[in-house]
Parts: sequence; C-alpha cells; structure tokens
Amino acid sequence: MADVTPPTRPSAARDRLLRSASATFYAEGIRGVGVDRIVAEAGVTRATFYRHFPSKDDLVVAYLRGIDEAIRARVGQVPEQRAAAAGLVRALAGGIGDELCTAGFRGCPFINAAAEFAEPESPVHRAVVDHRAWLGGTVARAFAVAGRPDPDEAARRFVMLRDGAMVAGYLADPATARRTLIAGVEDLLTG
Repeated sequence: MADVTPPTRPSAARDRLLRSASATFYAEGIRGVGVDRIVAEAGVTRATFYRHFPSKDDLVVAYLRGIDEAIRARVGQVPEQRAAAAGLVRALAGGIGDELCTAGFRGCPFINAAAEFAEPESPVHRAVVDHRAWLGGTVARAFAVAGRPDPDEAARRFVMLRDGAMVAGYLADPATARRTLIAGVEDLLTG
C-alpha cells in the first residue's frame, strides 16, 4: 500500500522564529542573543520554540541552512559550456561584491558563525563546513569546465579572495573590497 501521509504544512510560528533569529543573529551575533529574546520577538511561547527547535543550536543550524539553500538556489548548476562556466564564476564574484556594498552588511554569516562556534564537533560548525565544501566544490567544477588547468587550486584561491572581501567589506571600504575581489577572480580565470 502506498504511503498516504499528507505533506507537513509550513508552520507560521516556526517561520517567525527563523525570521527573528536570522535578523537578530546576523545583526548582533549568535551567542549574545538568547532564546527568550527570539521567542518574544517571534510572538510565540517557549514551548512552541522547543517544539520546533529542541535547542538553540538547532535554531542556529536552521538559520544557516536557510541561507545555504537560498545561495544554492541562486547559483544553480554549473553550466557545461566553457564560457558559461566562466560567466558563473564572474557572476558569483559580482554577486558577492554587490552584497559587500549593501546597507547593513556585517560580513559572511558563515564566517561569523564559525568564529562563535569553533568546536569542530558542534552542529553549527559542521553546517558552516558543509556550506563551504559546497561552495568550493561548485567553484572548482566551474573552473574545470571553464578550462582552468588546476581547478581545485583556483577554487581555493577564489574562496580565500571571497573570505577576505567579506571581512574587508565591513572593516574597510566595501567598494574597494568589491573591485579587488572581482579583479582577483578575473586573474584566476585568465591567468
């Protein structure tokens, strides 16, 4: 007999918790924001919070996974054509550069979370590592299709350029960070 379990419906309370946590964690950091504040801002009870997220770490992981899923959806698949794959790398750099220049930019949420959850066994740290592995792998595939002789090395350099630009984007001049990132990525594609 076929499984006739109806699909789970999205929960408005869970969505409010995630929206509140996402805005607050990004603006103020994770460890300094308590569950009580998220619960109050979301307009739910503690029992509702714990029904959706057994711990604060579970909420943080859901916050990071939400960002990860949105980025993956924007990036999509690596094209099979050489020029299109190079275009994807350029578009990634351009999108990151644009993000640096937005109002309220406070750096990369993954780098910020890693700074607060440095323990390798932490589920939050693992969510950061998973995202970075996907990013590095995607960029390496794009460099390979684009004809780069050592795509893994090019991807490592891309990620390092991106990380530096993310930090420089809020510590220094974001427009300079954007220009430097784009120029560095162009060097990787043409060098």
